[in-house]
Amino acid sequence: MNITWKQADHDVYVATRDGEYAGFVAVDGASHVLHDRHSRRLGSYPSLSAARSALESFGASASAGQQRRRRSARSRRRPSTARSR
Repeated sequence: MNITWKQADHDVYVATRDGEYAGFVAVDGASHVLHDRHSRRLGSYPSLSAARSALESFGASASAGQQRRRRSARSRRRPSTARSR
């Protein structure tokens, strides 16, 4: 898992993991607010390096959850309530 950071603005840092968007850090005064790839707030940190480290630790636990097998569209369909004649 390789996280790359780029400064998008003077107060915003964007992370990509293996070429895909992973989240961002917004600087708000003295705090650094970390958000995941769905823009959900993950926490506030005293420094940019602490926020970056937190995303890496969140990313390690999230990547394990992404290993689950996805169900096919057919298996997600609800059974029909109509009776065949």
